[in-house]
Amino acid sequence: MYRRILVVVVMLAVLCAVMTAGAVGQEQANPSTETLPVRYEQLTAVEFISAVEKSQSTCVIPLGVLEKHGPHLPLGTDLLDVREIALRAAETEYTIVFPQYYFSQIFEGKHQPGTIAYSHEIIWNLLQETCDELSRNGIKKIIIVNGHGGNNHFLRFFCQAQLAERRDYAVYLFAPADDPKVAEKVKKLRKTKTDGHAGETETSIMMVNKPELVQLDKAKSQSGQDQERLKGLDGAYVGIWWYASFPNHYAGDGSAGSVELGKLLTDSKVEQLAEMLGKVKKDQAVLTLQNRFFDEVESPLETKQ
Repeated sequence: MYRRILVVVVMLAVLCAVMTAGAVGQEQANPSTETLPVRYEQLTAVEFISAVEKSQSTCVIPLGVLEKHGPHLPLGTDLLDVREIALRAAETEYTIVFPQYYFSQIFEGKHQPGTIAYSHEIIWNLLQETCDELSRNGIKKIIIVNGHGGNNHFLRFFCQAQLAERRDYAVYLFAPADDPKVAEKVKKLRKTKTDGHAGETETSIMMVNKPELVQLDKAKSQSGQDQERLKGLDGAYVGIWWYASFPNHYAGDGSAGSVELGKLLTDSKVEQLAEMLGKVKKDQAVLTLQNRFFDEVESPLETKQ
């Protein structure tokens, strides 16, 4: 009698152990989505599956470049700032944030030390193949967030070129409109008239995101004034325009930067990006229209007018 009871107890113990092990295994296979990192490089392969689901198949690629930013800011300023904005937005509206991406257009800065200017073939193919690979891994909505002014034309053309052939994913470029209320506050805070690359606003943003990398005491050691060396050549666009105006790769006066201005600008971008991410997650129109477009491309004469 006692032997039978002992056998039953042992069997129950073994069954409980098996069930517990199974539960633990299931938990490891399906990690809690509440603790998932937003940084792509910090996800395990198992967590990545859950991250794709939680993000609703979205991923943000913050784009920067390696270039001079006046005499006082780091070479990676653009990416350091824009990735911080993306990471903060992802905390509000979960998405996967791609690792540091420095491969973009900067031919106009090749004369300055530290600039890495890849060929136009490389930057195009690398971005396209990155998008293709993300799609292969289940990401169907790719959001590019640009931190570098030299990419403006390149990225819009890249988005347009996605219609060159059928794709099962969509590329969105974050293109926020100016907030009038924020613009008015910025106007009151700004101290300089000429402001651009490594100037007052960009320096202010870096003072918020990476203050330890800002060497404000060196900001006046070089000139950021417009040299106007193409003055009188109105109505013509030439590639040398930036060098003609700002040969020091510096526009404005970074010494006027302030944490208050940087926080205002950063918070505004984070809020706008988080709002855009929410809309992209819900969006069904872009992929639907792309598919319809590609169907019609195959038989243009049958396209309904």
